[in-house]
Amino acid sequence: MAGLKELRNRQMSIKSTQKITSAMKMVASSRLRKAQIMVEKSKPYSEMIHTAVKRILVAVREEEKTKKISYVLPSVLRQKTNAKHYLLFTFSSDRGLCGSYNQNVFKATIKRIKELQNMGKTVKVVCYGKKIYTALKKDYADLILEHYESVSTNGLFYYEAIDIGKIIGKCCTDGTCDVCELVYSEFYSALSREMVVKQVYPLEEKYAYVSDEDLALLKVKDAYYDYEPDKFKLLDVLLPKLVVDNIFTAMVNSQASEQGARMTAMDNATRNAKDMIDSLTLKYNSMRQSAITTELNEIISGAEAL
Repeated sequence: MAGLKELRNRQMSIKSTQKITSAMKMVASSRLRKAQIMVEKSKPYSEMIHTAVKRILVAVREEEKTKKISYVLPSVLRQKTNAKHYLLFTFSSDRGLCGSYNQNVFKATIKRIKELQNMGKTVKVVCYGKKIYTALKKDYADLILEHYESVSTNGLFYYEAIDIGKIIGKCCTDGTCDVCELVYSEFYSALSREMVVKQVYPLEEKYAYVSDEDLALLKVKDAYYDYEPDKFKLLDVLLPKLVVDNIFTAMVNSQASEQGARMTAMDNATRNAKDMIDSLTLKYNSMRQSAITTELNEIISGAEAL
């Protein structure tokens, strides 16, 4: 009967774990919905500011052609040909129990560090999340510039992206780094995510590139845009906002990816717990039936002996 008692204890333990994983799945599901709403709500603003910057750049290019001159674009749009110093901002979670999410962030960060080092670049890392900091400090402690809590620990606010933008701006102007990149998980769905390395300072070349199709941005029907103050003063205001928008996009995607990964992991854990409970129940019933049969045989044998 000691075997039966052990099985009962295991069943009770797994049932307790199942209740915890089920509750964690529900919490992660609720947070995921909020994160998805934030991802969707941030898209219109992001598209509008991207369009506004692109429209001004198209107007600048057309003015260059008309006047046969060449303007110098703001530094945030100019790629550095001999960039030596790179700064990586990497986003993970503070807690585990979210499947392979943190491991994927770690792998993507290490991959990018090694790529840059193989090209002869110097690399510094700013960690957002205890998990990535703990993983990196073992072998790459000398590369860590700063570490902070995860962006999703106390919710997510736009001013946090502004604060990160200020850190990036300071590092890129005081000579700490030439190029700044974000390493984060791009969110598609609860089951679909992809690790991304995105350059935010200077902005990627696609932001300064103007195609023939972009000429349609110069007017709405028969009306042309006019600018006040001038185009470059507007760019000085809009480009920092574009950098911050890219940072905020990375943050909301990281948050949604983390909650999606946690919800999936807890769902799998709950299902596995149910399978284990079913298996143990079957084994328990089989052993119990065998024990009862043995007792009956002993009773019958004893009765026959009398």
